[in-house]
Amino acid sequence: MELILKYFPDLTEQQIEQFEALLPLYKEWNAKINVISRKDIDELYLRHVLHSLAIAKVMPFANGSSILDVGTGGGFPGVPLAILFPECQFHLVDSINKKLKVIKGVVDALSLENIKPTHSRVEAINEQYDFIVSRAVTSMPEFTKWVKGKIRKEQINDFKNGILYLKGGDLSEELKQYTRVKLFPLTDYFKEDFFETKKVVYLPIKYK
Repeated sequence: MELILKYFPDLTEQQIEQFEALLPLYKEWNAKINVISRKDIDELYLRHVLHSLAIAKVMPFANGSSILDVGTGGGFPGVPLAILFPECQFHLVDSINKKLKVIKGVVDALSLENIKPTHSRVEAINEQYDFIVSRAVTSMPEFTKWVKGKIRKEQINDFKNGILYLKGGDLSEELKQYTRVKLFPLTDYFKEDFFETKKVVYLPIKYK
């Protein structure tokens, strides 16, 4: 939890309580439904919570923004971002129903009214959003196919609406077809070794 306060020192009391509650909640749920590896659960704040919040360092969402989290798994990056941005709406989607049970349990325990969890393939979602976030669920060319037509035309943020994607390693081959893509190395924001090769990939998407 010290990690979160180190990089996000301006949290409200409620936000601090919600972030502090994540570890016991995920430990309890993980014992029933395994959504996080044993190694990772002990480093939840570094590997999952702070990693998710890297998106906020790149793009502090304006109040009223709507965000779709694709392949959210146990609720990352959506749950930490929803705590940080209580005036934004988050739609967390995953095709594996048992993962949604964990998210619903966490959402209920933290009274997060700005999260809507949905058991679905993303292709079946017929809504539009300011931004689409995800943590390395597939390659970017495949991902852009999944989310086609899901970006809103109206813009309320500093960045043009589009995709904010957490991914590590060498992405030059995967992203070579995208002329407007921008990479934000997480080492620009966080000093821990875990973030050494990790990035936020920002891809503006034209409204279709």
